[in-house]
Amino acid sequence: MKRRPKVMVIGLDCAEPSLVFDRWLDQLPNIRRVMGSGVYGRMRSSDPPITVPAWASMMTGKDPGQLGFYGFRNRNSYDYADIGLADSTSLTEPTVWGLLGKQGYQSILLGIPPSYPPKPIHGHLVTCFLTPDRSVSYTYPDSLAEEIEKEVGEYQFDVAQFRTAQVEELLKNIYRMTKTRFATARFLLQHKPWDFFMMVEMGIDRIHHACWHLMDENHVLYRPSPHKNAILEYYRYVDGEIGELLSVVPPDTRIFIVSDHGAKRMDGGFCINEWLIKEGYLKLKKAVQTVTPLKPDLVDWKRTRAWGYGGYYGRLCLNVKGREPDGVIPRNQYEQVRNQLIKKLKALTDELGRPLNTKVFKPSKRYLTVKNIPPDLFVYFGNLYWRSVGSIGRGKLYVYENDTGPDGANHDYEGIFISALNRVGKGGQQLPRVHLMDMAPTILHQFGIAPLKGMRGKKIPL
Repeated sequence: MKRRPKVMVIGLDCAEPSLVFDRWLDQLPNIRRVMGSGVYGRMRSSDPPITVPAWASMMTGKDPGQLGFYGFRNRNSYDYADIGLADSTSLTEPTVWGLLGKQGYQSILLGIPPSYPPKPIHGHLVTCFLTPDRSVSYTYPDSLAEEIEKEVGEYQFDVAQFRTAQVEELLKNIYRMTKTRFATARFLLQHKPWDFFMMVEMGIDRIHHACWHLMDENHVLYRPSPHKNAILEYYRYVDGEIGELLSVVPPDTRIFIVSDHGAKRMDGGFCINEWLIKEGYLKLKKAVQTVTPLKPDLVDWKRTRAWGYGGYYGRLCLNVKGREPDGVIPRNQYEQVRNQLIKKLKALTDELGRPLNTKVFKPSKRYLTVKNIPPDLFVYFGNLYWRSVGSIGRGKLYVYENDTGPDGANHDYEGIFISALNRVGKGGQQLPRVHLMDMAPTILHQFGIAPLKGMRGKKIPL
């Protein structure tokens, strides 16, 4: 009788390859063992390289254009104020666990964005960091929540206010969240049937944003701190939890340890809307003297050609005649204006006049198809060393802190990919380029299922 395969995916949101593979590997024995028994490499993230849509892209083999969402916040319509938040209802493309369920395979899913609100699956599910709190339905089936609370205690989806200067309290919350998540994972693995298991731990992302500038002496905000080793100590803790998790699964289980993107220091923030005002693309009804978010009622839309949003990357939208309510750019000038903006954005410099090395792309050039409403341009300021600051009223283009609270790190293009069977073996082979979308067809192959038409990823040689 053919062996029924088992596959485990341990997702570490934002785990950075330069830290895992190079700087700290000798202090991460469990991760090192899996690497040494199989294959590993840097894994290119989605565009944009952020949690939503990256995990969804990984588990569908589809790019954000095919998925139809381009970040946590997306335009629902061409109305200026109609911005919606992505959640599980936004994910309509077939997922790995959905395809496995059709073949009778059971899944356990824990914290995979975007999975709130919970959808029925063939198996058991606990929702992700988008869940507001435990007062809502956050498991499938519903009864699973009571089991978890009884066995593990209060389940924690995320840490509140991870952009804070209160590092001690934040670290306690991150450790508490991670301890609870891995305890829940072990409970589910030992008490529920499964063929496919996947979890995503958010703690690495949160501690990067909170503490990167305390670790990195090249950071503009670096100061000597008793928390200089906080990130290293947390990576070591997570490695220990991974070891505990691997001890409760069979040795023939195919293990994947992956991250959706990496991290790097944040050199500053570029004020996208201040720049658009300065360049004459964005017109306000009247001058704003205090720092405030750009709200639609502040804008003179009949004289505005472009506006932007803040975040780890910049989203720039054009005000097109016949598309937006008060559009001014004639459709036959759309590409001309976009190309003009690309040229200007790529020529940006920092405060000292040095090239900022900003990357800009059009959605149609990066995605197989473009569903729903993407930004007209995606902007990676400073090649992701700078974030996009959307607020106005600053009177300057450059800032050196996040406009949404303290933050020392930005996201980077590459995460980690590690895979092996759950036993000591000969391996340690470094792979060339691997893409996040390769994960879906690779997992399906473990179960003898062919990739769906439209999946952009390719099977990774294991």
